[in-house]
Amino acid sequence: MFTKSVSTALVAAALAFSPVSKASADSGDFVAGALIGGVVGHALTKEAQRKQAQKQTTRTTTVYRSGIPRTQQGREIQSSLNYFGFNAGGVDGQLGRQSRAAIARYQAYMGYPATGQLTPLEEEILLTSHRRAQVGSFEVTQQMASHPDGPRGLLKNYRTELAGGTVAPAPANAALPNLGVASAPAGLPNFQAVPTTASLAAHCNSVSLVTNTNGGYATAANMTDPNLVLNEQFCLARTYAIENGQRLAGQVLGLSADQIAQQCAGLAPTMATYISQLPTTPQNQVVAGVQAFAANSGMSLEQLRGTGQICLGVGYRTDNMEVALGSALLLVGAGESAYAELVGHHLMRGFGVAPSQPLAAGWFDRGFAAVSGGVVPVFNPGEPGRTDLLRQAVARMN
Repeated sequence: MFTKSVSTALVAAALAFSPVSKASADSGDFVAGALIGGVVGHALTKEAQRKQAQKQTTRTTTVYRSGIPRTQQGREIQSSLNYFGFNAGGVDGQLGRQSRAAIARYQAYMGYPATGQLTPLEEEILLTSHRRAQVGSFEVTQQMASHPDGPRGLLKNYRTELAGGTVAPAPANAALPNLGVASAPAGLPNFQAVPTTASLAAHCNSVSLVTNTNGGYATAANMTDPNLVLNEQFCLARTYAIENGQRLAGQVLGLSADQIAQQCAGLAPTMATYISQLPTTPQNQVVAGVQAFAANSGMSLEQLRGTGQICLGVGYRTDNMEVALGSALLLVGAGESAYAELVGHHLMRGFGVAPSQPLAAGWFDRGFAAVSGGVVPVFNPGEPGRTDLLRQAVARMN
């Protein structure tokens, strides 16, 4: 058990972090203050302070137009851009270079001049469309499902409405085959699936059924489908991460499981910039950025590792892919390179991030190299051939 409770006054813990004594855990010693109101809150505070310092340093040389918001309105703009797939990076309210590039892509999509500066009309279309999507009325979900551009179609539909036009309704029974019936019954229901965020929990349930049907996990000796091997080992690693995270969370006094989950949710926006880089940026560059964040967080590596392991379990247990992926990245940045395997799985499968099989291979290699270099495997350590099995599966997939 930890020798000191974590204060339930989370705000105070985030702003006034005090050192505490170490306590032994099976995975290594780390400080009780690693969780969660301390480390996550303090890391968020430090990151905000660092960004504020950078902003102050560059204020004399950076010119901001008077109409550009940098507070709550800026956060709404960034959230809306991210929702519609125009990657603005982290939601911090500061409309910097990445946000301006996202605005330009939004403007180009809508057929406006790609200036990177929103006009009042462009801003209204963007924000109002996002708010309508969040409400999720039946009419809006139908529009998203039927439009060829998916959720982005809301932007053009709302612009049409503002111009006084009407949006064509989704064609009724358009997908029904014509089997020679003169006319479909008037009361025939028309159910249409709306795309949702992929659930890793549901995916692993399906994989488990296949594994049970096959009589057990695939091995290097009987591997015929490398895709199945990667699915099985991803879900196996997820189970280990959940169990390890719950065990470590049980050693922390003063916070309930729900409070821990709420605090871990703070990792998602903190790591959003690095997650957004994964599908397009070489893993060495992403790792360097996370390492810099870890170094500037004001926390020891032991504290960051403890937080990362606990929040990783929370992310997988609650099916929050942003928290899980952000935690895996934090662990890699804190020197736990074996967790790079998880980033490879996420990139390979597209859970919490756009898929990129070529870049996934680099993350797998980083994780494999750590284990081959003598690091004790963090997933299924009782199976010495697991790394070779994964290595073969990744090679065959590529």
